[in-house]
Order: sequence, then C-alpha cells, then structure tokens
Amino acid sequence: MRRPRGASRTIMRRSRDRVYALTGADLTVAPGETVGVVGESGCGKSTLAKVLVGVQRPTSGTVSFGGRDLWTTDPAERRAAVGAGAGMVFQAPSTALNRRLPVRRILRDPLDVHRRGAPAEREEREERVREPMALVGLPPVLADALPGQLSGGQRQRVAVARALALEPALVVADEPTSALDVSVRAQILDLLLDLRERLGLALVFVSRDIRTVRRMGDRVVTMYLGRVVGEAPADRVTDHARHPYTGALFPATPGLLDPVDPIPLAGPVPSATRPPSGCPFRTRCWKADATCAAVLPPPVTDEGGHRFRRHHPVPADRPTHGLVARAAGAPAPTATAPADDRPRKREQSP
Repeated sequence: MRRPRGASRTIMRRSRDRVYALTGADLTVAPGETVGVVGESGCGKSTLAKVLVGVQRPTSGTVSFGGRDLWTTDPAERRAAVGAGAGMVFQAPSTALNRRLPVRRILRDPLDVHRRGAPAEREEREERVREPMALVGLPPVLADALPGQLSGGQRQRVAVARALALEPALVVADEPTSALDVSVRAQILDLLLDLRERLGLALVFVSRDIRTVRRMGDRVVTMYLGRVVGEAPADRVTDHARHPYTGALFPATPGLLDPVDPIPLAGPVPSATRPPSGCPFRTRCWKADATCAAVLPPPVTDEGGHRFRRHHPVPADRPTHGLVARAAGAPAPTATAPADDRPRKREQSP
C-alpha cells in the first residue's frame, strides 16, 4: 500500500538553521488497515501525513505506493496515483475549505481536476457530487451553501466528503477533530469509523490524543522529535508499550473508564534545530546513560508485534504502570545516569 521508508524532511530557515521536522520515518499501511500516529505538538506528525499523500516531498528516502516510488515516476503519473489513490482531511476545516466556493463546487473540483465523469453531462457531475455528501450525512440542501454558513461539524463533513470524492484507497486524517467542539468530535470520529467499515478504506489517523488513536487504530505509532520511536498493537498500547514515552502520553488526555497512572517526564522537548545526539528521548529519560548519548537505538521488533527504538526497553511482561514509581523517584536525566531499574531519590533544595 503506502510505504514511506527512511523518509526525512529538513526545512531551512533564514538564519540557516536546519529544522529536522521528520527523520528516518519508516511506516507501512496495508489495505483496509487503520494506523494511528500520536505524539506531542511539533513531533513531525503533520509532516509525515503530508509526505504520505505527496503534499511535501521528502528531502531523502522513498514513498512507495503499489510498489512504485512516487518521486521517481513521471509527474503526471504521480499526480494521478496520489490524487486518485489518497485523500487527506486537514486539521481546521475553516481554513481548509475555500470560503468563496459553495459546497457543490468544493466537491466537484477534484472530479474536474482529474477529469472524472463527462464534462458535458451536468446531471452526471451533480450525481457524483451528491454521492459523497450522502456518505458523510450532509443533506442535499447544503450543496449551495458556503462554508461560512455551515457549523464546524458540517464543514469537517464537507472536508471528509472531498477526501472521498475520487474513491481513494487511503485517507489520511490530520487531527480532524482538534478544531471542533467536544460535542462534535465524537460524531466525526464515529463517521470515520463507519466509512472505514463501509468502504474498506485504509486510514492513517493523526492526533495528540493517544486514547482516541488507540480507539481508532489497529496499530499505534508513537513519534518523538521527528522520529518514530515506538509502534504497538492498539489493544496492547495501554499497559504493555515497550517505550516509556508512549505511556507518558496517556495523562495528557485523562479518562474515567480506564485511568492510567501518570509517568512524569522531566524537562521540555528538545529543539528541532539542535536535536540531542544518540537517542532523541535521552534528555527526558530517567535511564539515560553514556550509550544513549552516543548511539541512536536501532529499530527492534519483538514477538508481540511491538517495534521500538530504545536501548533500555520496558520489559515485555512488565505493565506500563509499574514504571511510575521509578520515573517519579529518578533524578533529572544526564548522559551518564545509571541504566538500572532501582528508584532513586530526588535531591531536595535547601
């Protein structure tokens, strides 16, 4: 299906600083599979989503679709493959939709660009516009409405309908509920799940909310500082993730039905212009040692389907909540900190 292998995206600023937005990302999406991508703000999730659908070209690496490297093919072939084979739902529907165009024209544009349907037959074009509207639950009366006349939930349904207009095999949803009211978010999530089942779509769902990602996905991919640091089956990510950063994301979105003990992280996310050497997570990890500072952990896959980059992974048989006491009792991480499991007391200020 869609496979970015070793994809990297570097952005140059006027000050000549390099921003490592995406580094060495390796992700495979199978037909009909849902992959959730989670991480803190600025970790490269949106860049990965744009690379997947061809909106941004990676500085290095490959993006394969159906066994073909998209960026080595003819531009016309690439446009046809990406445009018809993948759809994208952006974060904010208020800015993703042209406010001067009615819904009818917004949904017809992909058909016109890719020359779908007979241009001379108005009824055929109108029917193809009504189909995606019906799929996402929009009444036909809204076909002539402007985006500004719609609610936030209706605008996002239009964005989803536009992504489905060319009947793609893959839909990438980049934080599709982040700009919506809480009361509307569940409706959009349920809509995406329903469309996945009805149409057999492959779905990449990007979010900062790991609980939502776990609900939506078959697999959960964790990103940190532009790198994929962990990957786990969705049903095992709560208590058996091999990378502690995955467990540390749960307290950011507390839940009542399945509360998770928080894993505290020391310090902010490092700068993307000056990422740390070795393991990118070492500056916030209580088990960091000299090896972590010198060597980037290689990707490892265990028998349970977990894939991670970690010199000192969480043992496979140890629940994530068992890390809480050790993390809470650990001092601020340094490059030479001992890599053992014994809790250490914090030094108190005088």
